[in-house]
Amino acid sequence: MTRTTVTRSIDAPIEVVFDTISDIRNYSKAVPDITNVEFLSETQSGVGTRFRETRVMRGRESSTVLEVTDFVDDERIRLVADSHGAIWDSEFTVRQHGGATELILTMDARPHGLMARLTIPATRGLVQKALEQDLDAVKRWCEEGPRQEA
Repeated sequence: MTRTTVTRSIDAPIEVVFDTISDIRNYSKAVPDITNVEFLSETQSGVGTRFRETRVMRGRESSTVLEVTDFVDDERIRLVADSHGAIWDSEFTVRQHGGATELILTMDARPHGLMARLTIPATRGLVQKALEQDLDAVKRWCEEGPRQEA
């Protein structure tokens, strides 16, 4: 298993940060690499929500099906995907830290195939960078305030 953790301090209320990370419709607006979201469940928020996220990764579009497996309002959300020979288990946690909101993303990659066992450790730096870029985008989005759709 490979674990990657990224933390950001965000100058925005905890409710704003949690609403951004816990609703894929908001998260996909905040993270510019996400190009499409398709719901695969009737539920569109909370435990049981399933969706296909398409994003640009290293210049190419890639789609992943994710499911919300844990959800505690204004505290944490866990998303799990089985993709590229591994279980990708991502937990976003928010908490007050001084006058800011601390956002912590912990991603565990558990390979279940030989190829993934070999490639996941080698791609840890790429994963770290991608997670950092996502949280930087969330930070910008939350600190700049809501956008008006054109």
